[in-house]
Amino acid sequence: MQTLIYLHGFRSSSQSKKAIALGAALQHVRADWEYITPDLSFDPAVAFAQIDSILLRQARPAENITVVGSSLGGFYAAVTAEKFGCRAVLLNPSLQPDKTLAGYLGPQQNLYLDESFIFTTDHLATLRECAFDKITMPERFLVIVEMGDELLNHQLTLTQFAGAAQIVVTGGNHDLASFPMHLAALLRFAKCADSEI
Repeated sequence: MQTLIYLHGFRSSSQSKKAIALGAALQHVRADWEYITPDLSFDPAVAFAQIDSILLRQARPAENITVVGSSLGGFYAAVTAEKFGCRAVLLNPSLQPDKTLAGYLGPQQNLYLDESFIFTTDHLATLRECAFDKITMPERFLVIVEMGDELLNHQLTLTQFAGAAQIVVTGGNHDLASFPMHLAALLRFAKCADSEI
């Protein structure tokens, strides 16, 4: 059995468009799989604890687990793959979230859930403490980026993940508008599908 875990981004939830699209694509795959989409805490320390708990509950080897992360979730996915040795798919990942989220300090509203929260410098410090310089096994990663992302510099992403499988789209935006076009490649990488979905 393959396990796919989707990690949403900052102010998002398990009900994001990409999470739903991935779940719908999985419905068309004739394979033995499990799809987990947690609602992650806005607090990075709590979010990491949630993710670790999910991975530690899996009664299967790491090679049967793929973590898919979008934006901040991409950072979480990369750190998780390094820690547990599973595969990871990074979607327009925010790999320096302590810097890219510095402009979001203060009151915030979740875009999908009816909840507000305060994002603090302590949260940025937690993200900074979890940062990594390089990956140890690039073959465990698939990076999908749109170079027109208005929030992130993906030249840094491509350099940091040199040697990993990469899908690079000219133009686009931070929402990764081309995501539906990459579902087949994602599911093949996660070993949830062969050539078609």
